[in-house]
Amino acid sequence: MIPRYTPKDMAELWSDKTRFAVWLDVELAACEAMERASLVPTGTAAAIRGKQLALEPPRIDEIERTVKHDVIAFLTHVEELAGADARWLHRGMTSSDLLDTSLAVLLVRAADGLITRQVAYVRALVARATEHATTPMIGRSHGIHAEPITFGVALAGHAAEAARGIERLRAARDEISVGKIAGAVGTYAHISPEIERDALSGLGLRPETVATQVVARDRHAAFFVALAVVGAGIERLATNVRHWQRNEVGEAEEAFTVGQKGSSAMPHKRNPILSENLTGLARMLRGYALPALEDVALWHERDISHSSVERMIAPDATTTLAFMQDRARALVEGLVVYPERLRHNLERTGGLFFSEALLLALVETGLARQDAYVLVQRNAMKALKEGADFRASLLADADVTARLGQARIEAAFDLSHALRYATEIVGRVSGSA
Repeated sequence: MIPRYTPKDMAELWSDKTRFAVWLDVELAACEAMERASLVPTGTAAAIRGKQLALEPPRIDEIERTVKHDVIAFLTHVEELAGADARWLHRGMTSSDLLDTSLAVLLVRAADGLITRQVAYVRALVARATEHATTPMIGRSHGIHAEPITFGVALAGHAAEAARGIERLRAARDEISVGKIAGAVGTYAHISPEIERDALSGLGLRPETVATQVVARDRHAAFFVALAVVGAGIERLATNVRHWQRNEVGEAEEAFTVGQKGSSAMPHKRNPILSENLTGLARMLRGYALPALEDVALWHERDISHSSVERMIAPDATTTLAFMQDRARALVEGLVVYPERLRHNLERTGGLFFSEALLLALVETGLARQDAYVLVQRNAMKALKEGADFRASLLADADVTARLGQARIEAAFDLSHALRYATEIVGRVSGSA
């Protein structure tokens, strides 16, 4: 987490203040469950809550420098503030009961924020896709002109992908909504499954199916991989914007605000800096996914190799994606689209994109497909290499006109026919968020 890429709510979520407050919530939830199970004196948790403890992260850090253990440092500080009642906290628990359960709480909260942002991103895409549902543009495959689409169809594809991202985030949230209060190796040696269920339900979590000393890390791996996939979808949009903004293309560009400057040396520059930034951050998200996968294989009931990883990637990955979602939404909302340029680029090959329509028309006359392909291709290549007019070449080709005639050739050059389903396609994403 660095301030440049950290939304305020994520900074607060991953602050020491919030982390220790959640630790206390977990300890008190467990304490209350143990009170109901008659293992702890009734009223203990209420007494501690009543003191409205003002936890001091610097003091916890100071204690940790001596004891070399973060949970013990935390519990020691709570005892300093709460007095004798605090002796009942952490009864029958191990550090990972507290750490894994609190991490689950924080990741669930982070996921809620990410889902909300993803919904806003999808809505922005749907709105712009609807706006340009019938704005013609050339479709590209391999970076080369293919057949016509509309700008709305292009954005609708991104909207559909982003909507799947909502579902991925929801599934990741569900998988990570798991805690553990089962003791040193998950066998409830000094507590019970009932206490665990009771405590976790109050925190909005459910128990790990079979725990060791920790919650299984395949859950965390799935969570961070989901974030990476969502980020990759944002990167795909950013990559398209970067192409659309090239001077040679000029079909759409990022909003350029009053007073903005594109280059320290060249005053004329308007660069796709937001999209390039999103591309770089998506690379970071994929980087966070790999160590999460490495964390799955812990030794026996637990080792600590995952701990340092998660202290870094949990705040960094969730914060990075949140920043990306905010930036991507704003990019889409402010995207400047140039319909005239879209049309110009569409028409620059003189209708070569109607080649398939002509191929099919020839096949329908009874001509073998590969023979029909040769007839259309030779005229298309003439247009590409010599600058000949594609339609005129076809009309001058006796082999073609003998089968199709002028009227059928002219009918193949029908843009409205090629795009007749564009509005329907865009409509498929209208309710996706």
